[in-house]
Parts: sequence; C-alpha cells; structure tokens
Amino acid sequence: MIISRTPFRISFFGGGTDYPAWYHKYGGMVLGTAIDKYCYISVRRLPPFFQYKHRIVYSQMEHANEVSEIRHPAVRGVLETLGVYEGLEIHHDGDLPARSGLGSSSSFTVGFINALRALQGGIISKKDLANLAIHVEQKILKETVGCQDQILSAYGGFNLIEFRTDDTFDLTPLVLKKDRVDEFQRHMMLFFTGITRVASEIAKTQIQNLEHRIHEINRIHEMTKEAVNIITNDNTPECEFGKLLHEYWRYKRSLSDKVSNPTIDRIYEAAIEAGADGGKLLGAGGGGFMLFFVKPELQGKVREKLKDLTCVQFRLDYSGSKIVIYEPNNFQ
Repeated sequence: MIISRTPFRISFFGGGTDYPAWYHKYGGMVLGTAIDKYCYISVRRLPPFFQYKHRIVYSQMEHANEVSEIRHPAVRGVLETLGVYEGLEIHHDGDLPARSGLGSSSSFTVGFINALRALQGGIISKKDLANLAIHVEQKILKETVGCQDQILSAYGGFNLIEFRTDDTFDLTPLVLKKDRVDEFQRHMMLFFTGITRVASEIAKTQIQNLEHRIHEINRIHEMTKEAVNIITNDNTPECEFGKLLHEYWRYKRSLSDKVSNPTIDRIYEAAIEAGADGGKLLGAGGGGFMLFFVKPELQGKVREKLKDLTCVQFRLDYSGSKIVIYEPNNFQ
C-alpha cells in the first residue's frame, strides 16, 4: 500500500496569467499558497483473484480489465502516460469537496503520479512532478487548465511563480517572519458557497476573452507584484493586502460573465458590509470557496453575516505532495 498526501491550494493574485494562451505571449505571474487540506491517494497492486484487473474508488467505484476502459480521466491519463498496465486498486479521499476552486483536480493528478512513482520504487522531484501533471492535464486530457495548481500542490509553501514564454517556470518561496505569517493567516476566512462547478468550462470563456482583456490582465500582473511587496514589508498593514484583493476581484469578474453570479455577488457584498477588507472567489469562478481578508476583531460579524455558509479553518502547508505510507506489496 502506497498513500500520497497532496495539499489543495489558494491562489491570491495572478490567476489567468498561468494559462499557456497568455504566458506564451506575455509571461505570467501568480502568488499563491498550499494549505493544510489534502487529497489522499492510495495505490496497491491488486491480487490476481478477482474477475477484474483494476478497481478505482472515488465518488464512484469502477471495475475494469483494461486501462482504456477506465472512466476517470486523470487515472486513465496518468496510467497511459506512465505506461502502467498492471492490476491496481486506487482509492481517493479528500478533506474538502471537489470542483470548489482549491485546485482539487490537479492535487489528484499530482498525488496519483507521486504514488505511482513510489509503487514503482522511484522518487520524483517536485519540479518533474509538477511538469508531468501539467503535461497530463493539458496535453493528454486536453483540459483548459493553467499551471499554478500543479506547481503549488507539488511544492507546497507560499510562493511567487513566474511563467516564461518557453513553458518553463521559476518558483520563489516567500521568506517571511513567523509573526508576519501568523498575522497574515489570522486575517483570512474561507467560506464554502455550496456551489460546485467544472472549472475548465468557465476557463474556456476566459481564454476566449484574453485578447480583449489585455488591459485587465496586465493590471492583474501588476497587482501580483504589489501584493508581494505588501506581504514582504513588515511595516505595511495587513489590511492593504485585503484592499488589493478587493480591486483584484473587480478585475477578475470582468474577464468572463461566468466568473460570478447573483448568489456569489450577494455573498461578497454581505462580507464587505460586515467588515471584510476584500476577498475573491477562488479558482476559475462560478462557485466553490470564497476567501475573505478580515481584521480579526471583525471576523465574528462576518461569520454571523454568512452564518448559512460553512467556514473552514486552515493553515499554510509547506511540505507539498508527499508519500505518507510506503508499504509496497509483491503481487504482480
């Protein structure tokens, strides 16, 4: 039995600039962090005593004799990419709902690749892990996804990621004093809207509009730099980060009419009225989790205003995807 644990992520600034359609021309930059909410993937060789060769358990259960018969796209895509055709049992569990703006799909792909490499007796670097997950999702599955989710879940940590026009990336961990990190975390509130959606469908509309939103994307790029300056300057009040998030959310909403909806707008306005400095919907949009930046003394008012939503406590994760159990069996 091999079990991998892979973090979900929160993207603060720069979303959209991590799509190849943008950074191939202009480069890109994203500020985000992994959090201590995880995707767990267990993999073991399946004993040869069953009528099927593969068993995959997630929100559904699949039995298959050929990899090509597997319906779960990421499972099928990773197995075919790595050339793994031996009988396997694969289980997925997650701390938070899928399709909710926290990069859960990429966490699954990263965690599954990591677990398979361990089952094969190999170790894969963080960079190779992220790049292989990006390849599977973009080239094999043909999904409209960016590159930040795979990188943040593979590496962990609070990072600035710069995307180059040649498909390479540079990752710079933000080096902050513990007090600064703790205060920063105390200002964040995470709420689940109860709405799940398919991110790639919303992302397609954003990609189609990119050439008509060059001003907005350039401003998003600049705000990412400003956010780094705010968080790394100990003399800058944390609330300035929240105010910048507020501006960022206005720009993000303009990228596609599918990013927000009346329900999300009402939630956002209610939080601002209750004292939030700013916030945003996480991921491509349309639903999922909303992040708000709120002074600790005002968080009770925000929680009361949004009492019908689930508030999730979290901390930053610095380990990235890792193997937490390594006990390979010998069935071939």
